[in-house]
Amino acid sequence: MAYSIVLAEDHALVREGIKSLIENTPGLAVVGEAEDGIALLRLLEKSHPRMVILDIAMPGLRGLEAAREIQTRHPRIQVLFLSMYRRREFLSMAFAAGAKGYLLKEDSSKELITAIEEIRRGRTYLSRKLAMEFPTEIIGICRGNGEIEADPLTRREREVLKLIAEGRTDREISEKLFISLRTAQRHHGNIRQKLHLKRTADIVKYAISRGYVDPPL
Repeated sequence: MAYSIVLAEDHALVREGIKSLIENTPGLAVVGEAEDGIALLRLLEKSHPRMVILDIAMPGLRGLEAAREIQTRHPRIQVLFLSMYRRREFLSMAFAAGAKGYLLKEDSSKELITAIEEIRRGRTYLSRKLAMEFPTEIIGICRGNGEIEADPLTRREREVLKLIAEGRTDREISEKLFISLRTAQRHHGNIRQKLHLKRTADIVKYAISRGYVDPPL
C-alpha cells in the first residue's frame, strides 16, 4: 500500500510541482489537497493520510496553528513543513508544533523525497542548508522544544490576536468573527493581560514570533 500524503499549500503551481515529484516516486501517493489550514482540517476528518506536507504561511488558519490542531486531533499523522523562512524562531516553532521535518521551498525539488523517506522511517528531517547554518546545539534545542513556552491563548484569542496584528479594530474584529463588540473587547483585553503586553506594536511582534502573521519583507 502506498504511503499516503496530503498537501496543504495555497499556491497552485507550487502544489502541482510537489504533487508531481511525489506521484513520480514509487510507493508514495497524494490523496488530498488543501489551500488553507481550515480546509486541511476538514479534509483530515474524511481522509487519514500518513503525512501532511504543510506551508507555514497560508490564509485562514495558518500552518503552525494547523500543525498544533493536527497534533491534538490526529497525533499519528506526520507533519513536514515546507517553508520560505530560514529564521531560527520559525524552525523552533515548527518542531514545537509537532513537525517531524522542516524543508526550505527553494530546496524542495532536491530534498523533498529524501525528507519524506527519513520521516517515514521515524526520523526527523531538517533542510541541509539550515543544518549547515545553525550550530548543532541550536538544532537540538529546536527539535527538543527546549526554548518554546506553551502559548497561553485560547484558539479564539489567537484568532483575535491575528486580526489585531493585521491592524483590525475591535469593531472590525467583532464583524469578522461574528461576535459582539463587547466580546471582541474582552478577548483583546485578555490577550494583553495574558501576554503582559501594553502596546499594540508588541502584540504585533508576538504574533510574528509565533507565526500567526508574516514578518515584514
